[in-house]
Amino acid sequence: MPQKKQQFETVAVHAGQEFDPTTGAIIPPIYQTSTFVQDGIGGFRGGYEYARGGNPTRSSLETLLAALEGAKHGLSFSSGLAAEDALLRAVLEPGDHVVLGNDVYGGTHRLINRVFGRWGVENDTVEMMNLQAVAKAVIPGKTKILWLETPSNPMMKISDVAELAEIGHAAGALVVVDNTFASPYLQQPLALGADVVVHSTTKYLGGHSDVLGGGLVLDDDELHEKVRFQQFAAGAVSGPMDAWLTVRGIKTLAVRMERHSDNAQKIAEYLVGHPAIETVFYPGLESHPGHELAKRQMRRPGGMLSLAFKAGPKAARKFAESTKLFSLAESLGGVESLVGYPTEMTHASVKGTALEVPENLIRLSVGIENADDLLADIEQALPKK
Repeated sequence: MPQKKQQFETVAVHAGQEFDPTTGAIIPPIYQTSTFVQDGIGGFRGGYEYARGGNPTRSSLETLLAALEGAKHGLSFSSGLAAEDALLRAVLEPGDHVVLGNDVYGGTHRLINRVFGRWGVENDTVEMMNLQAVAKAVIPGKTKILWLETPSNPMMKISDVAELAEIGHAAGALVVVDNTFASPYLQQPLALGADVVVHSTTKYLGGHSDVLGGGLVLDDDELHEKVRFQQFAAGAVSGPMDAWLTVRGIKTLAVRMERHSDNAQKIAEYLVGHPAIETVFYPGLESHPGHELAKRQMRRPGGMLSLAFKAGPKAARKFAESTKLFSLAESLGGVESLVGYPTEMTHASVKGTALEVPENLIRLSVGIENADDLLADIEQALPKK
């Protein structure tokens, strides 16, 4: 009788996490080592030579990352941007072209525009929800990467991964999806046609605001070798403690994402129609333009939402500085709730570009605290008139 495919929750706990055969320790050890003894010159034990090239703790995380997205290969890096950088260097040459969404993470745009731009890589930003605009922006034979986020940061736009994958592939482009906001539990872009998935593992995968990391997930063997070479040659790898902490966080990803989504849905519904709020950006609301698409692509709407304030930037800033349970900080995806003012924080680098964020917008990363306590905190921070 064929073995039934394991469900996500089981994979998150067990993939790449075999117990230690020497002691029977249920949790694999942290291999806190920089090098590995060889059985004669070139006789590597388990293929391990030097920690930049590989470490068993990092290998366990890479196996787990691949399993979460249903992929052949996973790669772990020291940060999300390090992962993006390795992928871009593996694919791009001077004169190549990148098309990316007009609402991607500011750091991604900064990397492509200001770092790779200096070396002759061109880019254009486009509204990814407008399929005709995307088809017009990609240049067959020149556009090497079509880069999107869904949900996007911070406007919570939902892009059709399957349709965009067809457009990108027709032009010969690699289709890359930043899946950080959704996590593999809520969305699996490779199954929808994407070629590469990017994660800032700092966020929902780690889940506890105590580790920095990034990951790439893909199926293509040749591309995997190219990116792994960049990982080894440039050296922006995750250390063993960072990898171990990320694995520990992933074990509870499914239950956390359910609670994040429950809380965010309750908060979004509460704020719709509030006299101080102009717009609530959350795909779990029927009023959201990407609501039906999100229902098809995602298991749940997730824990991120943004708010536009009617009274403008001053009201938004005051709210961000008045919450108590929602801590004012960059990043997202931890068990604790955070509030940010994107135009001066996460997206300050894109001011004056097509990615500029409205000044009356704040972003909430809704944690797993009691929802009523979070609502009370929001209510006391909202303008009273």
